Amino acid sequence: MESLFRERVAEAIKFSGYTQKQIAEFLGISEGNITNWKKGENLPSVDILYKLCKLLDISSDYLLGLSNF
Repeated sequence: MESLFRERVAEAIKFSGYTQKQIAEFLGISEGNITNWKKGENLPSVDILYKLCKLLDISSDYLLGLSNF
């Protein structure tokens, strides 16, 4: 799951039109947290995941590998 999340979150951020810095500011976290997600070193909390999905208009099920869309 973590490797799929890593790939999907990196792709979603890339195509979002937001910079990693903008996303971090919106979520109230450091850019390092996002970098760690992209490296597969950790996962966001449920609260942060919810905010990320709302911002990027993407399903948490997709990011977590529970669906393919």
